[in-house]
Amino acid sequence: MSLARDRHLIRLALPKGHMQDEVTTLLADAGVHVRVDSRSYRPTLSLPGFEAKLLRPQNIVEMLHLGSRDLGFAGADWVAELGADLVELLNTGLDPVKLVAAANADILVDGKLPAQPLVVASEYKRLTEKWIADRQLDATFVLSYGATEVFPPEDADCIVDNTATGATLQVNRLEIVDTLMLSSTRLLANPRALDDVARRETIEAFVMLVRSVLDARQRTMLEFNIPADRLQEVVDFLPCMRRPTVARLFGEDSYAVKAAVPRAELPALIHKIKAHGGADLVVTEPDQLVP
Repeated sequence: MSLARDRHLIRLALPKGHMQDEVTTLLADAGVHVRVDSRSYRPTLSLPGFEAKLLRPQNIVEMLHLGSRDLGFAGADWVAELGADLVELLNTGLDPVKLVAAANADILVDGKLPAQPLVVASEYKRLTEKWIADRQLDATFVLSYGATEVFPPEDADCIVDNTATGATLQVNRLEIVDTLMLSSTRLLANPRALDDVARRETIEAFVMLVRSVLDARQRTMLEFNIPADRLQEVVDFLPCMRRPTVARLFGEDSYAVKAAVPRAELPALIHKIKAHGGADLVVTEPDQLVP
């Protein structure tokens, strides 16, 4: 699978702001190094066939929708908010947040919004107005331009905003009363960028690189030795990508086993393998996994 030539240049949008570090680290782990000049919005990539620009996530969604960008990283919340017609290529799982409605505790009745006229502030106009309609609230929408949590109680009764931990809401004495959606950083494409065969191949190669890192972050490489008479029972419960690699040990009636196993299952697996006669266990961290 070859990378694109200049005439098939892929215009990549990278997020500026809190998502930037996580995305550039993800790309670096995939072998794609991003060099950013502190005064420039046009970073350079070590990957041929790409030109990049730093944009706010909501602008990335807009530019992808319009077609001035082919590929970009942005949150699912802004795709939903802007109603953009895009192709989601990967859910990176980075920057997981909830889009929530929250209000000052003093106005809540049994933890719920009171049945009275309300003012709701948010950067998310489309999603908030839909939420107001779905909940049949008597509410007036006010568009905020950042720092939405400062509106209550003087300037709004309720806000709709994204939160990762809820800490900022708590500091501002706001309690979550509803969850509108879950979001995380997605790799997105303009549909028309996938219509050209050469550009599609380049995009698919890029997706494969990024996915290899995400898959590696979910697994760890486990190696151990096992007596021949216990090999089959251990192989039967070993959760590997396909089948484990098995090699006979020199001069012994035992085997060396190697497999990429789910990271979350590792503690229980180590105990279980030891209980079945396993020995000499070694755990290593893969950088990338390509099925």
